[in-house]
This record gives sequence, structure tokens and C-alpha cells, in this order.
Amino acid sequence: MGETEQRPTAGSRLGAQENAGISTLEHGQKPPMTPPGKLISIKIQMLDDTQETFDVPQRAPGKVLHDAVCNHLNLVEGDYFGLEFPDHKKMMVWLDLLKPVMKQIRRPKHVVVKFVVKFFPPDHAQLQEELTRYLFALQVKQDLAQGRLTCNDTSTALLISHIVQSEIGDFDETIDREHLAKNKYIPQQEALEDKIMEFHRNHMGQTPAESDFQLLEIARRLEMYGIRLHPAKDREGTKINLAVANTGILVFQGHTKINAFNWAKVRKLSFKRKRFLIKLRPDVNSSFQDTLEFLMASRDFCKSFWKICVEHHAFFRLFEEPKPKPKPVLFSRGSSFRFSGRTQKQVLDYVKEGGHKKVQFERKHSKIHSIRSLTAQPSEQHTESSSFAYGDDNDAAAVQSCRQGKELKASTEDTGQHKSPSLKKSPKEGRKVDGAVVSTVEEEEEAAKDRMQQNRPQSQQPSTGSLTGSPHLSELSINSQGGPPVANMSLSPNLSPDAKQSSPLISPLLNDPSCIRTDDEEEVKRKRFPTEKAYFIAKEAATTERTYLKDLEVITSWFQSAVSKEDCMHETLKNLIFSNFEPLHKFHTGFLKEIEQRLALWEGRSNAHIKGDYQRIGDVMLKNIQSMKQLTIHLWKHNEILIELENGIKNSRKLENFCREFELQKVCYLPLNTFLLRPLHRLMHYKQIMERLCKHYPPSHIDFRDSRAALAEISEMVAQLHGNMIKMENFQKLHELKKDLIGIDNLVIPGREFIRLGSLSKLSGKGLQQRMFFLFNDILLYTSRGLTASNQFKVHGHLPLYGMTIEESEEEWGVAHCLTLRGQHQSIVVAASTRAEMDKWTEDIQMAIDLAEKSSGPAPELLAGSPPDNKDPLSVSDCTSLPAGLISDQRPVPISYVCWYRMQSLSFYDILQSNENQLSGNLLRKFKNSNGWQKLWVVFTNFCMFFYKSHQDNHPLASLPLLGYSLTIPSESENIHKDYVFKLHFKSHVYYFRAESEYTFERWMEVIRSATSSASRTRALSHKEPHAY
Repeated sequence: MGETEQRPTAGSRLGAQENAGISTLEHGQKPPMTPPGKLISIKIQMLDDTQETFDVPQRAPGKVLHDAVCNHLNLVEGDYFGLEFPDHKKMMVWLDLLKPVMKQIRRPKHVVVKFVVKFFPPDHAQLQEELTRYLFALQVKQDLAQGRLTCNDTSTALLISHIVQSEIGDFDETIDREHLAKNKYIPQQEALEDKIMEFHRNHMGQTPAESDFQLLEIARRLEMYGIRLHPAKDREGTKINLAVANTGILVFQGHTKINAFNWAKVRKLSFKRKRFLIKLRPDVNSSFQDTLEFLMASRDFCKSFWKICVEHHAFFRLFEEPKPKPKPVLFSRGSSFRFSGRTQKQVLDYVKEGGHKKVQFERKHSKIHSIRSLTAQPSEQHTESSSFAYGDDNDAAAVQSCRQGKELKASTEDTGQHKSPSLKKSPKEGRKVDGAVVSTVEEEEEAAKDRMQQNRPQSQQPSTGSLTGSPHLSELSINSQGGPPVANMSLSPNLSPDAKQSSPLISPLLNDPSCIRTDDEEEVKRKRFPTEKAYFIAKEAATTERTYLKDLEVITSWFQSAVSKEDCMHETLKNLIFSNFEPLHKFHTGFLKEIEQRLALWEGRSNAHIKGDYQRIGDVMLKNIQSMKQLTIHLWKHNEILIELENGIKNSRKLENFCREFELQKVCYLPLNTFLLRPLHRLMHYKQIMERLCKHYPPSHIDFRDSRAALAEISEMVAQLHGNMIKMENFQKLHELKKDLIGIDNLVIPGREFIRLGSLSKLSGKGLQQRMFFLFNDILLYTSRGLTASNQFKVHGHLPLYGMTIEESEEEWGVAHCLTLRGQHQSIVVAASTRAEMDKWTEDIQMAIDLAEKSSGPAPELLAGSPPDNKDPLSVSDCTSLPAGLISDQRPVPISYVCWYRMQSLSFYDILQSNENQLSGNLLRKFKNSNGWQKLWVVFTNFCMFFYKSHQDNHPLASLPLLGYSLTIPSESENIHKDYVFKLHFKSHVYYFRAESEYTFERWMEVIRSATSSASRTRALSHKEPHAY
């Protein structure tokens, strides 16, 4: 049998053994057979804020996914960590290692599972591996940023000083100030910067490993270290918080610990409905009652906390994993839940018995080499027990792949989905392979460095952006010679030997003035340019940057010019908006120019003799993303801009009319507020581009290091602004809906969250009548189309969700896809157009009901706005209908308007997803009965395709809303004998679009699929789903 080619992993490049992942199986014992079946992709967010995708069988238990993540990281002490995810009620729960993954994560494409520390030991010296301590340090850093680890200013500054020491090395005042300005470890960090630098000055010569150790030494002494608070009430109704730690159960009032129940004192833990019960051992010296009772928010909260307590008790107190309870013959009583995995004692024994050796590895954060103690090579017998097998060999090749998808090329059928490499390995061959890989990486890096130095002008300033600034796990090769790390080299060489001559991107595919092109001409043009995937990824960065720059100009040029002509906006608001957008526009103008120059060199249109040095884009992205961090202060201001603009519109009828008139201009092809959020959306695009680039490149590629570092930098920015972005999206959506509705004045109130909108049929005395429903976290509105010129929706009624129940009632009413909503004062019967739509509404309404129950009480009464219209609401046929095909009017079409006429629905998650799935570039378009292909510049955003003659145009020629459309590939009978063609059709409207490469074809299919409505069609086309927020 031939040997299987081994691929280097993240851990192997750190010098780790191949089978370092810990297993609960004894030596020589094989894991249980997992039934083969359909693979599901699970997105895992690591502690360094990167996301990896793992493919596991639907029926695989949670332990398979947990072991896959640990193996991917080569993490020996993986039992200290767990996988956390939001369940269907949006409550964060831990993944049960014994239950099938699919039964726990019901909608995996919409869920991001977090890999975090679950069990915090009493002494971090018990952590044998440096990698484990590093991950614990990242958890502390995360808890500080999220406000979970609270402490006084001195302790906070000391903790941050150790983090800074591990990231940038010894103290240097200038570098420290720059680093602290770019990296926000806690809110309001500015007040502590002097104290942080004062502490950092004292850490001279401290290695990153020592910094991690000192960080954990300080953190473990803090009262809130490793604590997660669970709200509850005592018997007197006083609000408290419960928590569990390695020592036992803790009681907090606010963030102050007021009581503790040691494990030795606890006799029994149980729960009954919402009551959490602690039965104590009898103690004559104690004043406590025999049984303590605490009331929690719901049974689910109570059971979740009880499970965490059971797991902590077993992990820290038991010597070995508890045996499963025998199944009852007739009846079962109580929960069958038990702790699964090794106890802390078993973990310590396993690591100590394995033997260790010290291996050099390089961190991204540090310029100093660290020593990582690793377990020796496992025996051949142990190797057998640590490998995975699912079903037959053919299944195993696909199913065992539980690592990140960046190491395999995407297939055409998957339309861009990356499968994961196999976990089955041969440790004996792994060392040899790793050695070869490391040698190749180092040789290529040195060669790249030499080429850069030869082409670099003498006057170039040294780059301050190096790989040491990234907070992410190192995936760099080992510098076995012990010389200076390659990371210290400059990462931003000059883009052109002649700085005076610019090289803009003038690709014929993008800049040809003619609209109609023959097929032969197209083929000739296509063959002139590079064909590798990395080139088209870089080209996507350029095309989307062009669109983004045009969107910024809507604010900095068009809107500013219109404002200056009208005396309708206060000077303070003007300064707030334009002083924060103009620096962004200036920066991205230069950014786009650098990308275009690099693409021109890549295509060989200038300086062809050095083309080989510039067939990459990672260095350009890294340089500009690092510079972009200085603009973060402007991005944080966007929340204030939105709020102040809406307040100004609310208080000034003149400003309201001005903004409404501006939105009617052709250049404003989206709602005005959407342009204000564009800079935050763009960060997600950069992250996606760098993720695709890193997954495409092998680790030995010359551009891999810069690309990986750029991904780390942009991931950090996204993580910092993520929560604020979601709040702003909800705020913007509420105000957008406020404009679409008449008959309600207080739609926008603090705490209200939009969940879903869409068209349903309401059963009344006249039969089924179409209504537009708007679901929020506290109330459900139903409306019809009004008689206003703007076609707003008229509110007919509302149902508070507090106390509401929902049930299927198809048999009762004889109507397909029928639901009955029973409120405290009113009940209504509604019907969806399809079973899939009914399931979406059922799930979201039930979630909203649960949210309303957890709130303080019923929602405030809605205030009626304009007087009610006495006329009967019009049917769909009575109103001006939405065209099914192209719309020549460039004014933004409200998404609720599209949902009404296409009988579709849209959730808040869909809107967040659409912000990620934006794309622009050239496409060839063909109608059903036409012969030639027309070249157009196409922008996809907001569930709509906008068509331009060229990318230089200021406004679109037409638009095509895609909700309700079907996305397919042309059949043979349609006689479209061309590559990379996809088809859009709705009723009798058919359009064909042709992309320039396989990669761009897959990208257009991916983003358009996110806007088409039918879930069944989506699953039929691809298993890959876009990243979720």
C-alpha cells in the first residue's frame, strides 16, 4: 500500500507531536464506530478570535467535534476547554460530549461555536504545557475586554502590562504608545496607559512564556477569575448571582462574593423546575439550613447551571470519569446527564506519564523564541487508539476531516466549500514530513527576503508592522537555527520601483468601453491574464474596494455638497459626520491605488522583469490593515453619528424633508443610513478575503505569512467592533421600518429588537387576506398596504408576546401551513405560503415569546400615529405591483415592499448575513431570447443586483431585487455552451450571467444564493453557508 502524503498542521509547525490530542480511551482500545452519514459544517471561533470550519457527521457525538478541535491545535490538555454555543432560545450552553452534535446545534449554519476555557484550575502551575497556558492567557485577555474579569485599576494595568510584554517585547515608550493606541484591551483604556507603561518598564527581559505565567499568577488571585455569573434570587426574593468554581458553588451580590459552599460541604445538588437546590452535609457549627433553595429565571437556566455544577464537581473532585447509570427497566426518574471526559487527576497523570522534551517555536507576538514542553512520540499502539474512523474507508477520507478547510482545494460542485484534511496520521512519518516542510518554508522565506531587499529603495523607512503584533496562535515555521526571526523583516516593500509612475488597474475586462463583446474576443482577453485563484481573490479585493470608495463618496461628496447648499443641519452634526468620513475616504483612496498597482504588476502590464516578486497581495493588505487601525477612533463614532442624525431628523421637519429628498437622488441607491454603516461592513469583507487567501495558500507559500498576519489584524478589529455593529444595525432597521409604517409612533424604544418581517395570510370572516407581519422581541404587528403615495404599510393590530402561545392548526382550520397565535387578549390564525416559511416563523415567534417572558413584563402600549383609514385595505392586485424583473427606477426599494409582493420573509440574521455577502465586478449578461452577451459592472448588496455601464458611473442603470428568485445552472437544453454561467429566474423572467473564472463564478453563486429565498434550493446548490456573525 502506498504511503498517504502528510500535510503540516498548525501544531506540527510549532514542533508538536502528531497525535498530541488527548483521548479518553485506554491504550489499544478503538473509539466507538460513529454511523456514517451526511456531513455538517460547524464554525468554531477560537480564543484568538479566528474562525475555523470543521466537518463532522450529523450523528457524531459532541466528543468527536471537541477532539477534532484539540487535534487541530495539537492541544494535549484539551479537557480544560469546552465548546460553547447559543441554543434555540439564545442561551449560551456547553456542548454535551455524549449527545449527537445535530441534536444540540439545530441550525449549524447560523451558529458559531466558541472554543473557550471551561475549567479553571486552582493553580496554573498544574498546566503542564506552555500552549495551554498561552490559551488561558488569551482567555484572560478576552475576559478583560468583555468586562467579565473585574478588578481595580492597579491590577488591570499590571495584567495588561504582561500582555503587552508578551506581544511586543521589552519596553520602548514610542512603541508602547503606538501599540496601546492600536489595541484596546479594556474600555476607557486611555486613563490607565501611563500606569501600564510604568509596569511594563519593569518586565525587561521577560519572555512571552514568563509573561503568560505571571499574567495567570495575578489573574488567579482575583475574585472574578474564571467566574461566570448566573442570575438568581434567594428565598426572600433578593437578586443575587450564582457561580461555580473549582472549590465549589459561590454566591455573589453584584460582583462581590458573599458566600461559598465548598464541595466537601455539599451533599447533593438538584433542581426542580426553576428552583436550584443545594443539600448540605449536617454541621452543628453552621447556621445554614439543611437545604438551600435559589430561584432562577426558567427551568432551562436552572438545568444548565445544574449541569455545569455536576461537571465541575466531577472534574475537580473525582479520580476517574463516573460510570454511566444503568438504564431503568420501566420508568426513568430525574436527568441521565453525567460528566464525560477525563478528570483533572487523569489529565495530570496522562501528561506526566507521557514524558516531555523541549522544542523551539516562534510566536507571532514575540521576537523572542519560547520553549514548549511536549509529550514524546507516542507508541504505535497508542497511535491506533488516537486515530478516527467513520464507516468504510471511502467515508473516512471525507468524514475524518475535522480540521480547518484551508488545506484542500475547493471542488466545482461545492461552489467554494473547503473540505478538511484527514485526521488519520502516521506519527512515524509525520516527523520526516514536518522536517521537510519546515526546511522548505525557511528557504522560501529567505529567498523572498533577499528579493525584497534587492528591489527595495535605499530611502525606504523600516516597517513598524510585523507579525509580532498579532494576537493569534502562531502557524509559522520553526527557526531551527536560532537566528533572528523572519518576522522582523519589513512587510511592506515599495509597490513600484518608480514611485512617480502609477500603475492603475486597466484590465480590458474592466475598462473596455464597449458593452457588447463577441465570444471570441472574450476568450482572447481572458487568456492574457493570470489564472491562479490568488489573483482572482486579489482582484475581488480591488473590485469591492472600488464600490466601497463610491459608497463613501455618497457621504463625503454628494451628501456634503447637498448639505452645504441647504441650511437644514446644525453645524455640530455636520462636523461629526464629515470629520469622521473624510479621513476614511482619503485612506481608502490610497489603499485602492496600491491594490491596483499590485494587480498591474501581477498581470505583467508593467515591470515584467520583476513580475515574480509581485504575484501576491498579502503584504499590501497587511500594511494597509495595520494602518487602518489608526482609523478605529472614527469607526467608533458611527454609532453617535446615527443617533445624532436620527435625533436631528426627529426634531427638524426641514432636515427630515431634506434627507427624504436626498434619498430620491439616483446616486443614493440605498437608504442613507446604510451608507453610514458601510465602513463597518467593509471590515467583514476584508476578513473574508483574507480567510479565503489563507485557506488557498499552502504554509510554504511566500505570501502565506503576510496573509495570515493580515487576517489576525483584521479579525481583532472585527472582534472589537462586532457588538457595536449589531446594535447599530438594529437601530438602523427600526428607523427604516418606522418610515415604512403608518399608524404607530413609538416603534423605536430602548430594548426593542427587530427579528423578522414578511408576508402571511390572516384568516378572517372574509377568508384569507394577505397581511404584512413585523416581529420584534416584545410585540407582533400586522399590517396591510395603505393608500398613501409612498405605499406605506398601515398597522391593523398588534399582539404583545408576553403570555402568547403558538400552535399548528392545519387540521382545525383546513388551511395548509396554518398557525394559531393566542395572546392574552386576542388570538389570530395565519397561514404561510410554504412549509419552509411556516417553520421560519414558528421558530422565530417562539424565540421572541421566550425573550418576552424573560423580560420584566408586558411591552409598552403602542401609540397610534396618523388617524386610521376607514377604507377597506386593498388587495395585492389593487396596489401598484412590484416588477418581477429589472427595475429602471434607481430609488432604493424597501425590502418590506419586495417581501410583500414576492410573498417572502426576512430575518434580522438574513440582514446581517447580507452585509457580509456583498460583491462587485464585471459580468456578462444575456436575456432569454437574446444572442449576444452584454458586459456590465454589477454590484450585489442589500438582496439586490445593481447594474452599471462601468465602475466609473455614479449611479446604476437598473436594479434586480433577488428575493424569491431561483438560482440554478443552465441545462443542456438551453444551449448555453459557455463556462461559468449561472441562471436567475422568477416566473417568466430569465437572466443568464457569465463570470470570468471559476473562482468568480463560485463567489457570485455564493453571495446570490444568500439572497434567494427558498431554503431547499439553497441546500440543493451547496452545503456551504456564509459566516455568521
